[in-house]
Amino acid sequence: MEIGAYSFGDTQLNPDGSQRETSEAVRNLFEAIVHADVAGLDYFGIGEHHTTSMPASSPGAIVAAAAAATKQIKLGSAASIISTDDPVRVFQQFATADAISGGGRIEITAGRGSSVETFPLFGYDLGDYDELYAQKLDLLMTINNSAAPEVTWSGSRRPAIADLAVVPRPASGRLPIWLATGGNAGSSARAGQLGLPVSFGIIGGAPHRFAPLAELYRRSAAQAGHAGPEIQVSVAALGLVAPTKQEALERFYPGWRNLNVEMGRLRGWPAPDKRAFLAQADAPGAYYVGDPDEVAERIVHLHGYLGHMRHFLQTDIGGLPHEHLLESITLLAAEVKPRVTRLLSRK
Repeated sequence: MEIGAYSFGDTQLNPDGSQRETSEAVRNLFEAIVHADVAGLDYFGIGEHHTTSMPASSPGAIVAAAAAATKQIKLGSAASIISTDDPVRVFQQFATADAISGGGRIEITAGRGSSVETFPLFGYDLGDYDELYAQKLDLLMTINNSAAPEVTWSGSRRPAIADLAVVPRPASGRLPIWLATGGNAGSSARAGQLGLPVSFGIIGGAPHRFAPLAELYRRSAAQAGHAGPEIQVSVAALGLVAPTKQEALERFYPGWRNLNVEMGRLRGWPAPDKRAFLAQADAPGAYYVGDPDEVAERIVHLHGYLGHMRHFLQTDIGGLPHEHLLESITLLAAEVKPRVTRLLSRK
């Protein structure tokens, strides 16, 4: 089981609650990735958002910078919003990062559009959500699967490409491409039909409710003739690890509340409810907030339902103090990861 972290960037807060510079958030994110590599985490993902509180708007740029400053950790997007980006540029950015890293550590996770701010920002209609995603994912896969630099592709949502070079090429020939979904059955089936690994973003409810989706994914893959190491499941979730459960709750709740207040303004979410937070922070809830023993046990419990090979947490939300993020990363690597390995070996 790979253990990791992911982030959309997290803008720190002044004592009066006002936000500090978004540039500081990007520097903090870069420091956290380097720290995760030294600590021994397996994976760090950079998600794409375009808000002042979550300013990691260019995962490819951050991954390329981190590729030059790390040695072992896998790096990827979590996710790149393919619907409103250009797949040629996404591929080129991550292939460049792959070259910088020495090869074999860079991945792309293709998202359909949870960061809906990208649609007006880049001049797209949210009503074209699924068609944009389907065609641009097809182009991304066409580029990635090409045996030569020259690519030919046509569609209705982007100008055609006629035998044009898309460079650089990844060191190993292809990049791992994951399909991200927040629980959509159609997306789970699509990932299986395309033979892509699937990443479930579980940010609420009981995580084991994703078991039927994991089964649908694997069944769809088998029916399409896909098998082998690319048929994999990963889980992205919210969480924070601290020396004690109480410390974890006290550290994570203020940022969770801040985030939900902001998202309520942007997307019409209901006002945050601390009782709901506490319910989600205990088993079988979706927030992996606790001490190393509890977090490890809950990851292994979910593995019994999903059989996933990677579990990674978003910790830095709502202006979480940066030192708490770094400590959580340390505990994930030094305490949670070996506990998960040990518990799985007993099954």
